[in-house]
Amino acid sequence: MLIRVLRHYLKPYTGAVSIILLVQTIQAAAALYLPSLNADIIDNGVSKGDTTYIWQTGGWMLAVSLGQIIATIIAVYLGARTAMQLGRDIRADLFGKVMGFSARELARFGAPSLITRTTNDVQQLQMLVLMTLVLLISAPIMMAGGAAMALRHDLVLSGILLVILPVMALFLGLMLKHMHPLFRKMQVAIDAVNRVLREQIEGLRVIRAFQRSRYESDRFDGVNRALTKLQLAVGYTFALMFPFVMLVMNVTSVAVIWFGGHRVESGAMEVGSLTAFVTYLMLILMSVMMAAMMFFFVPRAQACAERINEVLTTRVSVHEAPHPVHDLPDPGHLEFDAVSFRYQGAAAPVLEDVSFATGPGEVTAIIGATGSGKTTLVGLIARLFDPTKGTVKLGGQDVKQLAFDTLWSEIGLVPQKPYLFSGTVRSNLLYGKPDATEQDMWDALEIAQIADFVRNDAAGLDMEIAAGGTNVSGGQRQRLSIARAIIRQPAIYVFDDAFSALDFATDAALRAALVPVTRQSTVVIVSQRVGTIMDADRILVLDGGRVVGMGRHRALLESCPTYREIADSQMSEQVTA
Repeated sequence: MLIRVLRHYLKPYTGAVSIILLVQTIQAAAALYLPSLNADIIDNGVSKGDTTYIWQTGGWMLAVSLGQIIATIIAVYLGARTAMQLGRDIRADLFGKVMGFSARELARFGAPSLITRTTNDVQQLQMLVLMTLVLLISAPIMMAGGAAMALRHDLVLSGILLVILPVMALFLGLMLKHMHPLFRKMQVAIDAVNRVLREQIEGLRVIRAFQRSRYESDRFDGVNRALTKLQLAVGYTFALMFPFVMLVMNVTSVAVIWFGGHRVESGAMEVGSLTAFVTYLMLILMSVMMAAMMFFFVPRAQACAERINEVLTTRVSVHEAPHPVHDLPDPGHLEFDAVSFRYQGAAAPVLEDVSFATGPGEVTAIIGATGSGKTTLVGLIARLFDPTKGTVKLGGQDVKQLAFDTLWSEIGLVPQKPYLFSGTVRSNLLYGKPDATEQDMWDALEIAQIADFVRNDAAGLDMEIAAGGTNVSGGQRQRLSIARAIIRQPAIYVFDDAFSALDFATDAALRAALVPVTRQSTVVIVSQRVGTIMDADRILVLDGGRVVGMGRHRALLESCPTYREIADSQMSEQVTA
């Protein structure tokens, strides 16, 4: 999987990789040539007292060293650039894929895991590519070239390589086999830490309100200790690697000097050749050591590549039609035709056989007990997921056949949990309509009953908004979200319990201000309050995912026991009479 992912994303940078391979070959060749020059200086210069030869060969060594330095600089620069570009491309593809996920795929992976895969997992691949291009490419060249040069200097002494290289290869293979599952578990443990930490930060007020700080501290300590345990297991395993390699290097050096000394004494080998042989042996073992370092990155990168590929190859349940429709014959018209929806693996459907139609100038309200399927129904309008059975039509077309841009441009959605992006009031309103004027913004804020709050701030429209709108109250967050939908002037307004945080006076004032704005649009309101929806043209009463009542307020009071029960629990006798 790792090779497949890297092959795909490195393909656009084949030219840069080819240049890196070339300069790394030059760098390795230079490194292999220098010991031979040094041997020549010892054998032909120092031993014979030829100063001229020493200066000439030494100058040539300096030139070769300079070339090696230049080649290394080019390799490191291009390697770092290629690795960063690869990371950028993978992150972009992950982001694009996640942006196309429906609620079903998002629930499957979870936000903490998706964040880890887009950041930490991609970073591991970047590090692997960087280390490969900077170090690993030259390692096999140095090993092969070093072995060839060692054989050139002394064939008999080179027999030591036949012993040490298989031993090191066997050891590194066992290390790789042991570390891969550890790294896979470690990435999952990082997901768990991110998930718990995210929950605790977002739920800090709840934790303090219920005095659960000690419990949450123990919960975080549990996942933190699990991650630490895995990291220590990896560290302990990796700690064996370098001592073993150093042991082999030192034992091999002693053996070479011991046997080589006897060969020099017998005249079968020159002192310079022995010095060069030792250097080549060290180059070979250092190359093996560099490869050993890569074994720290490869297993983890393999686990990360599998996780990244899992996201990239996930089949999106909501996708655009091959030949999407862009024209709507009946703009603003919304129809549900025998729609049912069941979450994957659920025992019972959330919605079952829901049918209704509404159009411009009409207000359709949806009410029901918690868990009756109200928010799921709204999600089907915006195509956050597709119905299991039946058809949802918008503008006279099946939403499955509509282009995404066409579908979403028709809808102004205020979700059950309003979300504001970090920035300013202005930037959040421009999110709804990028070309909106300041007058458009103030008009939307006036309708949403939030203009005075913004006006009283010294920054006005440039008032700072924290991520998620955490620096404003729940009611202010809802009204700013409503203003963002209003400024869009869509054909269909969808308010998913968007007035729940408002007091009754603000709720009434906002709904009254919406009437002239939405007169030519279709309005769908989900609410728990009967007072919010009692003037709607059509009220759908949901119970257990089924429509158990449909009509106007007074008619439902008489004909629908479920609606009557909800109304009685909320309203005074004067209102329900």
